[in-house]
Amino acid sequence: MEYRLLGHSGLKISSLILGTMTFGGTGNFAKAGNTDLTGARRQIDMALDAGVNMLDTADMYSDGLSEEIIGEALGSERRNRLLIGTKARFPTGSKGPNERGLSRHHLIKACEASLKRLKTDHIDLYWCHEWDGETPVEETLSALDHLQNSGKIGYIGVSNFSGWHIMKMLSTAERNNTVRPVAQQIHYTLQAREAEYELLPIAVDQGVDAVIWSPLTGGLLSGKYRRGQPEPAGTRKAADWKEPPIQNVEALYDIVEVLIDVASHYTGASAAQVALAWLLQRPGVASLVIGARNDQQLADNLKAATLQLNPEDIQKLEEVSRPPLLYPYWHQRSTASDRLSAADLTLLKPFLETEEK
Repeated sequence: MEYRLLGHSGLKISSLILGTMTFGGTGNFAKAGNTDLTGARRQIDMALDAGVNMLDTADMYSDGLSEEIIGEALGSERRNRLLIGTKARFPTGSKGPNERGLSRHHLIKACEASLKRLKTDHIDLYWCHEWDGETPVEETLSALDHLQNSGKIGYIGVSNFSGWHIMKMLSTAERNNTVRPVAQQIHYTLQAREAEYELLPIAVDQGVDAVIWSPLTGGLLSGKYRRGQPEPAGTRKAADWKEPPIQNVEALYDIVEVLIDVASHYTGASAAQVALAWLLQRPGVASLVIGARNDQQLADNLKAATLQLNPEDIQKLEEVSRPPLLYPYWHQRSTASDRLSAADLTLLKPFLETEEK
């Protein structure tokens, strides 16, 4: 397992993180999985044995049950070996008008509730789960600064923010000398590469590394779904799970076929491992959140940490999935290629290399 510095911080996290959205599995989250306490302990031990050093959860997962199971499953020995990241923004329990968002009222209350469910005195990485356009950024950062100074959280991150949202938070943090985000948790896969336009350049330029959620597109890049074949039973897609949306099903199947072909070049590798390994070799990506409905899936995914793809196979994956250049990027490719930064090249480098050929 590789350990990478997380953004502009001194914290090292494993390149794979254990996601726990399946822990509990109540309500709508039952579609993703329903791992009980015994299963959670087993998966946590599997992750520890593989070198994973962080768990990812959220207060809203099964209405707090995921956090409760983690609190029961860890105990002092496992807690000392694992970092915990959790998130706040959405209502958990009470549905009142102030039980959501990134206000000072909600964040402090949500943090206290998460600490109680997790049975811990601090959260290592506290994520703002989604943008809140109604709360001033200054208020959000002030609340997070208070929680950090109180020793209740270590670092902060943002999730599902747009590029300008992140930059607004960074500039406000610098202006007011408050805690700043060190990471962004985002959706990014071979099938969904929109993050390359703004979010990955921000990761490289501003030190706000990307931690990827649903890196297998909800299992669609695992190789189980093939063109012209029946959908497998017992999956979240079969249960009508809506995230992430698929804009072009045929393009998805094209990617899956290349994943399967590339996997055949590596002894014992699966399409899922190839999809994960590709992400781990992308600029600005610190770690991937991997969750599993069962132990077999988790064991397979954990092997991606040691899979190194050769340049020829990376090129095949690039060609089948590369997004088009939007404005102003196609203009920059044509007229600014003499003065591009490392952040610019996270998007533009493949297009410039194609022109050179």
